[in-house]
Amino acid sequence: MLDKLSSVMAADSAAGAATPKDDPVKVRESAKQFEALLIGQMLKSMRDSEGGWLGTEGDDASSSAMEYAQENFAQSLANSGGLGLAKLIAGGLQKPAE
Repeated sequence: MLDKLSSVMAADSAAGAATPKDDPVKVRESAKQFEALLIGQMLKSMRDSEGGWLGTEGDDASSSAMEYAQENFAQSLANSGGLGLAKLIAGGLQKPAE
């Protein structure tokens, strides 16, 4: 997860020369990505605490498949409104219109 966040931040800083830091679209997308990371971590901690979904231990292949599914689910959930955190974060980071 941290590798993904680092790559997103590196891409954002590389693109930062072409776009201003306070670009509303960029702020909203970053907030959505952050919310997706939080949702993914919550799903991961739920799965880890129970020893797997539905109480079943899995092999490495099923573990990798579940991690991939969790990441995609978290991203989809965040893109469709998620928990509402992205909207709050973006609102807090954007400068009010004068």
